[in-house]
Amino acid sequence: MLTLLLLVILFALVFEFINGFHDTANSIATVVATKVLSPGQAVILAASMNLIGAFWGTAVAKTIASGLIDTDVVTVTSQVLICALAGGITWNLITWWLGLPSSSSHALIGGLCGAALAASHNNWHALIWSKLGDAGWTSNKGLLWKVAVPMVSSPIAGFLLGVLILALLYALIAALRKAGRPLSRLSRPRWVNAFFGKAQLASAAYMGFAHGSNDAQKTMGIIALAIFAAQGAGTLDALPAWAQFLHPDGGETDIDRWIVVTCALVMAAGTASGGWRIIKTLGHKMVKLQPIDGFAAETASATILVTAAHFGMPVSTTHSISTAIMGVGFGKNPRKLKITVIERIVWAWILTIPAAGGIAYALLRLAEALGWA
Repeated sequence: MLTLLLLVILFALVFEFINGFHDTANSIATVVATKVLSPGQAVILAASMNLIGAFWGTAVAKTIASGLIDTDVVTVTSQVLICALAGGITWNLITWWLGLPSSSSHALIGGLCGAALAASHNNWHALIWSKLGDAGWTSNKGLLWKVAVPMVSSPIAGFLLGVLILALLYALIAALRKAGRPLSRLSRPRWVNAFFGKAQLASAAYMGFAHGSNDAQKTMGIIALAIFAAQGAGTLDALPAWAQFLHPDGGETDIDRWIVVTCALVMAAGTASGGWRIIKTLGHKMVKLQPIDGFAAETASATILVTAAHFGMPVSTTHSISTAIMGVGFGKNPRKLKITVIERIVWAWILTIPAAGGIAYALLRLAEALGWA
């Protein structure tokens, strides 16, 4: 039914909006914590760069649309996608209320997997676990290659890259200090803070761009999946004139431009609404940050996100920035890392996929019991 398809699109855009304000903290926590920008200024910067980043490729969207659920085993109906999105939305709102920087990406993936399992009556073959591609490992599909491997590797890479970039910056400052006048003046704390206060504007913009380039695509993939399924079911055969845009222009491989534009605008609007609860956890409670630290953490995290988006991996923005901040804190002084805060964050990471999946699973089973699905 066309009504159900439109309802899926509505739920997807609600998820995208919530993703925007839930993950705003990922883009701007460090630049706010170091007092380089006010929260309002940082939100405007993040929203603008999210919008630009969302137009940067569709590889992640294609992974969500065709790389995780085996549509030969389970029929991906509108009800399945609505329950998947509802699972992700519910978990995002719970963690946002608690101020925990959990992953919207993994909430969506968990919801999608949970709903697919419920629709297939616990047939685990409904999930694509591992499917080798024809063009090397980057073309592989499935939860192993596109979810599990990045889920482990991106936090490790974020931590190590944060440590490395900070170490290189400290080495550069030490070299300036030994160079004698006039260069040694540039190594003074006042000059260092002033320079990296300005440089952090660039790194925060880079982080906002990276967030948009990876996260906005996940909702694009859900909408594309719904449209491909509706096309296969014949729902789009007799569309009214006002709904002709729903026909996929690029067949079942490309993401239509209207999907990209809509998701980009909605994510930017969500980002503009802010998310101060999570900013306090990331930017203040985990470790005290200076402008040089914020620059290192943002640069490390954004580099990982842009690389992952290029290869179609739906990597968690939350994981990459959190571990980059941990890496920077470790590089400064391991003893100053606040372990209790880190433990809360790690538990939120561990629980996200099963929690969102469980909610989606229960919702679809309830819908079936009520005769709605």
